[in-house]
Amino acid sequence: MGSIDEERSLLEVEEVKLYAEDGSVDIHGNPPLKQTTGNWKACPFIFANECCERLAYYGIAKNLITYFTNELHETNVSAARHVMTWQGTCYITPLIGALIADAYWGRYWTIACFSAIYFTGMVALTLSASVPGLKPAECIGSLCPPATMVQSTVLFSGLYLIALGTGGIKPCVSSFGADQFDKTDPSERVRKASFFNWFYFTINIGAFVSSTVLVWIQENRGWELGFLIPTVFMGLATVSFFFGTPLYRFQKPRGSPITRVFQVLVAAYRKSNLKSILWLNKRFFISMCRFLDKAAVISEGDAESEPFTDPWKLCTVTQVEEVKILLRLVPIWASGIIFSVLHSQIYTLFVQQGRSMKRTFGSFEIPPATLGMFDTASVLISVPIYDRIIVPFVRRFTGLAKGFTELQRMGIGLFVSVLSLTFAAILETVRLQLARDLDLVESGDTVPLTIFWQIPQYFFMGTAGVFFFVGRIEFFYEQSPDSMRSLCSAWALLTTTLGNYLSSMIISIVAYLSGKDGWIPSDNINIGHLDYFFWLLVCLGCVNIPVFVFFSVKYTHTKA
Repeated sequence: MGSIDEERSLLEVEEVKLYAEDGSVDIHGNPPLKQTTGNWKACPFIFANECCERLAYYGIAKNLITYFTNELHETNVSAARHVMTWQGTCYITPLIGALIADAYWGRYWTIACFSAIYFTGMVALTLSASVPGLKPAECIGSLCPPATMVQSTVLFSGLYLIALGTGGIKPCVSSFGADQFDKTDPSERVRKASFFNWFYFTINIGAFVSSTVLVWIQENRGWELGFLIPTVFMGLATVSFFFGTPLYRFQKPRGSPITRVFQVLVAAYRKSNLKSILWLNKRFFISMCRFLDKAAVISEGDAESEPFTDPWKLCTVTQVEEVKILLRLVPIWASGIIFSVLHSQIYTLFVQQGRSMKRTFGSFEIPPATLGMFDTASVLISVPIYDRIIVPFVRRFTGLAKGFTELQRMGIGLFVSVLSLTFAAILETVRLQLARDLDLVESGDTVPLTIFWQIPQYFFMGTAGVFFFVGRIEFFYEQSPDSMRSLCSAWALLTTTLGNYLSSMIISIVAYLSGKDGWIPSDNINIGHLDYFFWLLVCLGCVNIPVFVFFSVKYTHTKA
């Protein structure tokens, strides 16, 4: 009899292992079978979706500054400001998509619905570049007519619909992909760490095609075709995502994370006697955690004596711990802002620098934005090397399955990004000196210095992204509360927004203080000092690194 019971117990354990145990469900709402759902078998559809969507996005972003200057007849400063503001908006709208995903729709339906908005924006943008009445007339000599109100409205409507659409996709798709791996299964946890590397790899396949093929098409075959192609790929991204539906594992939404956070803060404020001294205490973060702990203890005591009726007066210990997790993440989160300032230059001033260099290769003229291919090429080279060679090698010394911790990986990325701007500053110093020696300052002619000298700065920045961006995606996914993973992914992306806005603000301030023909002239950068601006960014990066290291050492992981 005992052997029968023992056998039955073993069979029950075996049956349990057939299903994912992390709370996910399949498309029918049932516990998902491991053999038929999730894991790597679901990832190709997610990878294809992300690759096509990123091809569409970078097909616009990589060369948008050229479109503003050449087709809309904007100045360098105005075009750079428009591009950075738009890119910043693309990274703030994820807060909207993340809140909807975590609280109401779930990640799957949020991605699906916002993809339709994204596609609508792509169509509007393509029309603005194709229909004669929706784009400015060509220049006649030195007379370049500006865009009319209607033309600007159609263009910016398309751009900001795209920004809204990407807001529902970007914070959800990486988390949705990670959801395909059961965190309670040790073998699947290891695969999930590798997933983030290859997810970033697929992003850069799309970016690589955009930096090469699409940029060349836009400048040599017209912007109509150059915008139509990414529009088609955005449609393919949506179709690919739906094809994988039977294989996906789904995490159910757990209510508004923002509401949960405010419930804790309000309950803590009502219960604690630290109201008046909390904000004056120099050790703010320690005081805040003690403040929340005090509220949690009081809430627990009250919960034992009275029924739980008002979450704004009594909150669970789990809610309090979630808020404390977010609080600990703040310093690490903030360090990404300066990194984003440095990284944003590959879409703006790196392009303008390249435009003033020798861009011919035989009879072929190289569009300056094409050099962005080396940013993405470095990613396509670095990810396989990192995942297959560096991680196993470093694992021998650290004992960690993933090699480096996420924070170590991010720190390496910060350092390499400073190397990129250092090389850009040195190159610009040499370029300007050559312009003076050859008397090209006033004419603004291109300097006979090959644009291929920009390759190292793009390559370094791409490598920095492999370390910093992938480390950040994994860090915020692993360290965030289960009910706030989309929100925390969006919160991490917000540093890119703030970095773009800060970069735009720095450019505006520098242009104002240095004058019309100062560091960043409107047209002829040979009379300016772009090298000074790059050195300024190097200094910002050098200040950011020790600050990041300090908070990384102080940081206590919230999960084992």
